[in-house]
Amino acid sequence: MGKFWLTIIILILIAIGAGGIYLMTVDIDPPQNHIEKTLPNDRFPQ
Repeated sequence: MGKFWLTIIILILIAIGAGGIYLMTVDIDPPQNHIEKTLPNDRFPQ
């Protein structure tokens, strides 16, 4: 039973490591939407 849990833990650690390596190496483009929001002057003290 101990080898079973050790295998499960090792597989989880490998999956986390592989996911981290993927996120560090993949080239994800940032969103290109231009956001413009008008703020009322009432929100800013004079």
